Amino acid sequence: MKIVSWNVAGIRACLKKGLADFFQNVDADVFCMQEVKATEDQFDFRPEGYQMYLYPAVRKGYSGTVVFSRVKPISVTYGIGDSEYDDEGRNITLEFDSFYLVNCYVPNVKRDLSRMESRMRYEELFLDYVKKLEKKKPVVFCGDMNVAHEEIDIKNAKSNIGNAGFTYEERGKFSKLLESGFVDTFRYLYPDTRDAYTWWSYMKGVRERNIGWRIDYFVVSKSFVSRVEDSLIYKDILGSDHCPIGLIVKELSLIHISEPTRH
Repeated sequence: MKIVSWNVAGIRACLKKGLADFFQNVDADVFCMQEVKATEDQFDFRPEGYQMYLYPAVRKGYSGTVVFSRVKPISVTYGIGDSEYDDEGRNITLEFDSFYLVNCYVPNVKRDLSRMESRMRYEELFLDYVKKLEKKKPVVFCGDMNVAHEEIDIKNAKSNIGNAGFTYEERGKFSKLLESGFVDTFRYLYPDTRDAYTWWSYMKGVRERNIGWRIDYFVVSKSFVSRVEDSLIYKDILGSDHCPIGLIVKELSLIHISEPTRH
């Protein structure tokens, strides 16, 4: 089973920059997107064979998530139960036979850190949410987590300490998340790999010189790690200031949307 995640920084803009071609070529079973910045009536992208689960923000042109799945989920849940974040369309949960998949777009603290308090509250609510899910079955969550966890995850660590996305507070919350029983799949498989990033500033020459941050993740319950075959970064795919990431998992029983459900 292949799951792909991408912060598209506006799906309408990304469609003009090759999103449809990448979607077709990557051939994912489930494709999660963040920061889609579109409502259902603004969605021109309906790939054949996939069911679309869209969670737009109340505020138009802002935030929002979507999941395209050709695997039939048992259930779909929108939000984490708090209107501040749910009104921004930040989380979609798909329940499959043997795990939950949560698409995440974690709030940015803003350059002046003015949303830090709100971000810390979100982190606590999200941890409670996924731990409750985990009581039933393992959890996989993916998306733009808006934090570079360790110095290896950012090109210029020293000069960025204290900046949005690399504050001790944000990094501490991500550490707490992992310490509660979750695993950063890329770092688990590639503990010493450097210069592996998923976001670059739009400033001229930054991406070409790979001055980046790794802020997009696939994180899984510890009990699920044995089923992870690979964790991927599609660093050469353009179209957004983020690049897509992928997870390959061993999955035995898949019911595709196009197939009849067997009872």
